[in-house]
Order: sequence, then C-alpha cells, then structure tokens
Amino acid sequence: MIGNDVVDICQSRLDSNWQRKGFIQKLFTEEEQLLIANNLDTEMIIWLLWSMKEAAYKIWNRQTKIREYIPRKLVCTLLTQNSHSATGQVVCCGNIYHTKSSLSKEFLHTIAVIDFQALEHVIEIDSKSMLKYENGIPYQITEDQWRPVSVSNHGRFEKVVTIKAHEW
Repeated sequence: MIGNDVVDICQSRLDSNWQRKGFIQKLFTEEEQLLIANNLDTEMIIWLLWSMKEAAYKIWNRQTKIREYIPRKLVCTLLTQNSHSATGQVVCCGNIYHTKSSLSKEFLHTIAVIDFQALEHVIEIDSKSMLKYENGIPYQITEDQWRPVSVSNHGRFEKVVTIKAHEW
C-alpha cells in the first residue's frame, strides 16, 4: 500500500492561515505541537507534519474503508530531517506507516508505505496510466500485475506514485 501528499507552499499561504487561533491545536497532538514550537521554520514543519498525516491517511482509508476527519489520531514522529528531506513514522489506530518527504521552497512531497523497504521502490508515474475502481480508488495494471496508486495534487503540483513490482 502507498499514500502520498503534495503541498504547494505558495498555495498554502493563500488557502490556509495556520497562525489563526486553534489551528495547530485542532490538527496536531501535544508532542507535535512541541515539535512545531521548537522548530526554526514553523511553516515548513507544520506542512511537513500535515503532509505525513495525509499520506498515511490515504493508506489507512484503503485498509479500513472508513472516511473520517482524524488528524489527531494520526501521530507523527520525525526520525531524520534536514533542509531537503525528512523521514518519519505515522501511527494510527495501531498501524505504523513509514514516510519519506522531499522539501523545497516551492513544494513539499511525502510518500507513506506500510513496509519500510518499499520506500526505496517508489516510482512516479504518468496519471494517464492510472485506472480507478468504481469507488474512485486509483490503481495501475502493468504486465498483468495490479499495483495500488496514490494521487495528490495541490496548487501547481501533482504527484502520482506507485511501488515498483516486487523485485526485492
């Protein structure tokens, strides 16, 4: 399973006022709020944690078939972070999702997977090669093999990803 989320930094500045009263408390756990408070780049850490939650939620939703607004039930832990990338985990209802994020001044992109090793086998694909089930969940068929696909778009950016066939 795979999930992904992309955040257009310029678009987020237009769409979301993360500085308004209650925004951070509504979306983030107390531990995540401490991480935000202690980070020098508040805007980037907020969207990084949000992106991790969104990417993991896409997998959780596929697994459970439940659609609900649960940002505080998706608990993020950052394992590594530098100016260009981050890795982490998101735990939701006992499930662990591994994340890898790319950071830039223009956008932030997070990929989430169930199997940690799968992070090294994620590929970006053309959305034209994607199909959708009746319920709208995307997938791809290559060489008679079904693969889950994750689609995310925000502002100027779209990311469509899947995991390469099990060569590992």
